[in-house]
Amino acid sequence: MAEHENGTAQAGPQMKMNILSQFIRDMSFENVLAQRGTGGEVQPDVQVSVNIDAKKRSVEHQYEVVVKLTINSRNKAANEVLFVLELEYVGVFHIEGVPEEQLHPFLLIECPRMVFPFIRRIVSDITHDGGFPPLNLENIDFVQLYRNEIARRQAQVSAPKADA
Repeated sequence: MAEHENGTAQAGPQMKMNILSQFIRDMSFENVLAQRGTGGEVQPDVQVSVNIDAKKRSVEHQYEVVVKLTINSRNKAANEVLFVLELEYVGVFHIEGVPEEQLHPFLLIECPRMVFPFIRRIVSDITHDGGFPPLNLENIDFVQLYRNEIARRQAQVSAPKADA
């Protein structure tokens, strides 16, 4: 709230955000190492790819944000796949008071940041239950992911013009 010269508070638009629900929409874990068997030492190399999508729901002020993770673990020495984990995690948010021009980055940065601790725990539990040491994901820089996606889209738009 902003304060006037006379000391009274002036109410501005209040931002409200609630997580209404969150859930695993789809998940797959494949322990390739156990199926194939292994001989020798295993030195894992883990690659994580992240995709984020958001859409407005039919209820006013509700949005669905989907974080898709694909995690591939390979043995560095033989470049053999150890495991593959695919996770699609959804957060349903009630959001009010965010200006229209700030809504897109808010949905793709702040909302994933809110559900990330739950995603981290799920990945840790699944990898552990799947026969591997628990994988504790590093923090994901959602701001940088957003910037990279905007830059990629701008490059896509300007690429056809360069060909003409």
